[in-house]
Amino acid sequence: MDRWGRTHEALRQAALELFTERGYDATGTAQIAARAGVSEMTLFRHFSSKEALLLADPFDPLIAEAVRARPKDEPPMRALAEGIRQTWAEVDAESIAALRVRLRMVVAATSLRGAVERNSEATITALSGALSDRGVTPVAARVAATAVISGLSIALLDWAQSEHAAPGDALARALDILGGAANA
Repeated sequence: MDRWGRTHEALRQAALELFTERGYDATGTAQIAARAGVSEMTLFRHFSSKEALLLADPFDPLIAEAVRARPKDEPPMRALAEGIRQTWAEVDAESIAALRVRLRMVVAATSLRGAVERNSEATITALSGALSDRGVTPVAARVAATAVISGLSIALLDWAQSEHAAPGDALARALDILGGAANA
């Protein structure tokens, strides 16, 4: 990992530690930067806001790319489901553990609700764009992406509060429910 990547990860790790110790709302960006051993200016070169330290999702571009690579004749809901399954199959245990911590913070910090909605909207936009790139109409792409992200959000938040080791089963159940609804 290069210097940028190490700093980026140190900032994310420092934020998660401090959010866990003190709570999201009681932690400032100066404290996060100090814990990571960098300036606050460096923190903002890596993350646009305190919210981004918690909500920035490395999976969205990977899922969008996997959806773009699906067969063109595959129905939108199936392309999304398979793109998500493919991406999640490659997520390592450390990333899954960090995701659980991040999601638990989201549940605990009501001040994050607006940022979570903006983040979900960005994910929906990325996935509907990937579907549109495959020839799906904009309305159908947006409906499919919104349904999938809503379902996965519920499944992931439920998983984060559970004791299950990995989110795979929760995601699979949500995708199965969505697939069944699409075929009803």
